[in-house]
Amino acid sequence: MTRTKDSGIPDVSEVRSRFEKWRQTRQGKARIPDQLWSAAVAVARRDGVNRTAAALHLDGGKLKRRMAVADSRPLKSAPPAFVELVASAADGSPEYTIELEGRHGKLRIHSKGAAAADLAELSRALWGLAA
Repeated sequence: MTRTKDSGIPDVSEVRSRFEKWRQTRQGKARIPDQLWSAAVAVARRDGVNRTAAALHLDGGKLKRRMAVADSRPLKSAPPAFVELVASAADGSPEYTIELEGRHGKLRIHSKGAAAADLAELSRALWGLAA
C-alpha cells in the first residue's frame, strides 16, 4: 500500500485502484462503501476536491458534501465531570434537581424526598454510565 511518508494518507493511485476493484465487483447499483468515501475524503483534503474527484471518477459535489459531513461530526468527548446537586430544606424533606448535559442531549431529574445517592444512581443508569 503506497502512502505519503509524513501524513499516513493513502496515495491517490492506491485509492483509485481500490475504487476500480470495487466497481468491477459491485452488485447492481450498490452505493460506494463508507471506507472508500473516507479514503477519498482524506485524499481530497490533501490534493483538493476537483483533482481527487477527477482521478477517482467521482462527482465533485458529492465529494465536497462528504467532506463537510466528515468535518461536522462531533469528536468523542469525555463524560461530564461535574454534577451539581442543589438541596432545598424548605419543609424538611430533601428536594433535588439533577441536570446532565452531553453529546446525546440533556437529562433533568427533579425529586422530593429521595436520597441524593439514589438520584445519582438513577441518572447514571438512565444516561448509560452505570457499570
